[in-house]
Amino acid sequence: MRRSRGLTAALVLSLAGAGTGIGLVLMPQASAITAPVAFTADELPTWQTNGVVWAMAQANGTVFAGGTFSAVRPPEGVAGAEQNAVNFVALDAATGNPTSCKLAFTIGEGTATVRTLVVSKDKKTLYAGGSFGAVNGTPVSSLAAIDIASCSPKASFHPSFPATVRALAVTDDTLYAGGDFGTVEGQTRERFAAVDASSGALKPFVANVDEPGRAVEVTPDGKNVLLGGDFFTVNGSNSHALAVVNATTGAVTKTYSNIPSNSVVKDISTDDTGFYTGHEGSGGGVFDGRIGLRLSDFTEKWRDRCLGATQFVLPYEGVLYSSSHAHDCSTELEFPDGKRNFLLAQPTNHEGAAPAPVDGFVRGPGKLGWHPTANDGMDGTEGIGPRVMAVAEKNDVKYMWVGGEFTLINGKPQWGLTRFASKGDVGAPTTPVASASSVKPGEVQVRWRTSYDADDSKLTYRIYRNGSATPAATVTASSLEWERPQASWNDTTVKAGQSYTYRVTATDAAGNTSALSAVASVTVPTSVQSYPNQVRTDGAELYWRFDDAVSPYVADSSVSGNRSGVQLNAPALKQSPGAVAGSTAMGFNGTSQQVYSDRRQTVGNTFTLETWFKTNTTRGGKLIGFGNNTVRNSGSYDRQLYMTNTGRLVFGVYNGSARTVSTGLFETYNDNQWHHVVGTQGPGGITLYVDGQNKGSLNATSNTTYAGYWHVGGDNLNNWPTRPTSNFFAGQLDETAVYPSALTQAQVKSHFDLAKAPTDTVSAVKTTEDTYINQGAPSTVYGTSTSLAVRGSGSLYETYMRFNLPAAPAGQVLKSASLQIKTSTQANSGTTDTVKVLPVTGNWTGAGTTFNTKPTLGTTPLGTIAGVPEGSAVHNVELDTAAVSAALGTSYGLGLTSTGTDPLWIWSSEATAAEGTPQLVLTFGAK
Repeated sequence: MRRSRGLTAALVLSLAGAGTGIGLVLMPQASAITAPVAFTADELPTWQTNGVVWAMAQANGTVFAGGTFSAVRPPEGVAGAEQNAVNFVALDAATGNPTSCKLAFTIGEGTATVRTLVVSKDKKTLYAGGSFGAVNGTPVSSLAAIDIASCSPKASFHPSFPATVRALAVTDDTLYAGGDFGTVEGQTRERFAAVDASSGALKPFVANVDEPGRAVEVTPDGKNVLLGGDFFTVNGSNSHALAVVNATTGAVTKTYSNIPSNSVVKDISTDDTGFYTGHEGSGGGVFDGRIGLRLSDFTEKWRDRCLGATQFVLPYEGVLYSSSHAHDCSTELEFPDGKRNFLLAQPTNHEGAAPAPVDGFVRGPGKLGWHPTANDGMDGTEGIGPRVMAVAEKNDVKYMWVGGEFTLINGKPQWGLTRFASKGDVGAPTTPVASASSVKPGEVQVRWRTSYDADDSKLTYRIYRNGSATPAATVTASSLEWERPQASWNDTTVKAGQSYTYRVTATDAAGNTSALSAVASVTVPTSVQSYPNQVRTDGAELYWRFDDAVSPYVADSSVSGNRSGVQLNAPALKQSPGAVAGSTAMGFNGTSQQVYSDRRQTVGNTFTLETWFKTNTTRGGKLIGFGNNTVRNSGSYDRQLYMTNTGRLVFGVYNGSARTVSTGLFETYNDNQWHHVVGTQGPGGITLYVDGQNKGSLNATSNTTYAGYWHVGGDNLNNWPTRPTSNFFAGQLDETAVYPSALTQAQVKSHFDLAKAPTDTVSAVKTTEDTYINQGAPSTVYGTSTSLAVRGSGSLYETYMRFNLPAAPAGQVLKSASLQIKTSTQANSGTTDTVKVLPVTGNWTGAGTTFNTKPTLGTTPLGTIAGVPEGSAVHNVELDTAAVSAALGTSYGLGLTSTGTDPLWIWSSEATAAEGTPQLVLTFGAK
């Protein structure tokens, strides 16, 4: 037994620079691996079997594995010859290689197998159970004792078990066994028995059950034994799958009646935090998960009801590690039915920390960030994957060993055996997908989908602005593979009319760092953008603007900023024009594409759904709705807006039956125009609004409570009124929002009207050509150079740039202009001098300009930079708006000059550096 480590939680935000952190769960940084997990998820080179590993035990740095196999071989890619290993192998815990201990478990007829292994308390004897008749030729009967020091069977220990032994537990003087047998030494012992640990003599312990025994465990005080298996009675008392009996007599101490009849106990383990059971079942209402039981009275403290049979449970240092093929943890408010998760970890001590009981059971503790992957396994086996686990320690390193019938670990070939260490984490987090937006002067929201790391759930994110090597902010956030909420940071040092770029990295507790995210660019508006600002002001908790440029992430622009979405089957991005000026839309094909929210939640009886759509479909489809699955059709689904085949709109909830409101028979909206639709539920019932108008209400004030995800563009619509041909919507969607309140008619009408309000538009104009001149080389042309230079004296450098300026959009004027440049990566690229931006009045070309032919510069600066710091980074120079405005619609030349001796080096348009090309950022707005 090992002492449980307590869990800690705190809220921490570390910021390097100004700004605010919003919309994320903030956690302290951990050292090495995220506590309380004790092992990395990085598999180590380990010898592998050619069959199933059913049993494991360890002693003194050696791991013993038993099962149904005939040989072991080196890891993939490692030279070495295959070795005979007849249903047993001993391996060095630290190297993963076989030791010199060789044991062959054989049988006269049929197939021999080792099903259970346990080591004596003094670490001197290994007990093996299964179906075999000899060990290294020494006759035994399905149970053997092995002297570990000599690696030889103890001939004097040979109790007769006439059928398979599946489970063992040992105290100082007693060995308990469970299995398929009905007698031991010719005396009735139905499926459970106890023998002397030294001699093998049968003990008076009687705990007869009616179906096979699969698990046995002794209480820490040695007074009771926990039995697990398929049975329904114990010594005549009703108790299904689990029971507690007296350790000496076998008399029943406690029975259980709350395990479904189609489920069994596959394993029982204990430490000083409690007892833990793993279950397997088949059919409806099955229980496949884990139960935590109290040491004091054997009562249940929690029940994890994930589906996907649990084969083994191993409590270690406050964490319950389990092997299973869990594929549906919806009841635990975790991942929905889908892919199999074979190795999981969760805290053991969960007393009093659960949410409200569900179906009379307290939910199990949430999963921790330890998630190595495996697979179902070998042909001709049950397809279970991992079956057994053991922790061994050697040279101050702890190793988690796993055995089973898998053939892949972390996507790489590995049969039957694998292991993970307590140190040496080498796996970097996935690269964040970042975006940035600004809806008002003075603030940019930088956001990213949190990354995934298989053994670190708490990651540190660094946000880099304008290409700087120094982070502008550092944020720590939590995520799991199936729960990767958006994290965000507000940059409050930005200036109106200027353009900024951001990149984000993720670092785990061991220091492994992801690649930089792709560049996220944004221009700060010179005035408030009315529509998105009002959506945020009115309290949207999810706001998808669909301005995303990459798959599969959809950014959440709400103030809280933690309800991101995931694109399914690649909807079309950046569809223009969107419903709101300055924003793009997302296109859906009507057959498979949708977006679902990245975070499971529950929704109350008060909410609002809002979206814009444009379509000419005649097959209908779901615009937005709530459902309990993600990539699969939801089994529970409601709170939805959908279109019928004829183009009518329907909004409804489910509270025992579908309660809906729809537009009139001749009010159809599949006219390929943008329309605004809103559905609300509150104390007054449900109401449908289209294009700012109330289309009807219904006194439906309740709905069904379940955990689920928001879906946009598709999900189940079976059995709903006027169900369309397609669950999926064909058309464009934009500006989708969900609110935890019921918007008023005035708010809905305001949103519809504000969508028509003029908004700023931004043009980023890159140079058509650029060059510089060098007084020290007066005849040299630098028009194809990747760098540009500016210096006043010593040897004059001047830079020239040409831009083809657009005309102002109809009804708009230029509101701001700035020049954006990026310093190069060479040493001392920055300058302490003031650099001026001047108009070029003379003629020049990149291919022909030298110092001797340099053009004339104007005398009135358009803008200045009072020094540029060292390090490659993007810099903005605010320009005189009136002067640039006068040049709109023309080819415009700018020159960079200074009077000092410290040169500035920047990238030219010929450079391939990210964000390196000089550009003008022009913001146009209403007159």
